[in-house]
Amino acid sequence: MKTIARLMAVAALACLALQPARAETITSKSFAYFSVGGRTAAELDEELSKRGPVMKHSGSRHPGATRIKWGGSVTYVRRGDRCAVGNARVTLSTQIILPRWKNRKRATPSLALIWDTLSADIRRHEERHAEIARNHARDLERTLKRLPPEASCERMQARVDRVTADAVAKHDADQARFDRIESKNFNDRMMRLLTHRLNNGK
Repeated sequence: MKTIARLMAVAALACLALQPARAETITSKSFAYFSVGGRTAAELDEELSKRGPVMKHSGSRHPGATRIKWGGSVTYVRRGDRCAVGNARVTLSTQIILPRWKNRKRATPSLALIWDTLSADIRRHEERHAEIARNHARDLERTLKRLPPEASCERMQARVDRVTADAVAKHDADQARFDRIESKNFNDRMMRLLTHRLNNGK
């Protein structure tokens, strides 16, 4: 779907009508950018579809992405005749990948408005992906620390593995759910954002 070109039409319509437990989880967030060229809406659409990051699950390119890497460690201790989690540390690294338009300063006012609105929404969207991942990482760390002891450390480790796999699956499902909601609401959201920028002269 031609995002920039479609938003040009939306902008035209808008002009006529005038958005508790303490955790020790170690998280990091970084940013990376890819350049896009083009001087028209159609050219920008083509650039984003050619240069955007490739999504592993679909193989298609997107205008932005968040790379998420989980890690961490768990230690085990004896408590009487049972085995318990001694300490659990979950680490999370997120890299947000965003577009940077080389011709922004030479753009027409209408196309500049579209780009600024779209790029801000892309950043907000990817920041939310990183936030979802951070929340799940903290929840997992708290869950691991609260696991009751098992009869042996082998059973304790097996339980940790199951809990971790379940947490990652729940995280992935939440991320996919967020994408579905965002995609469904894209047109209405962009119309509101464009109208707000037009009314506020930004």
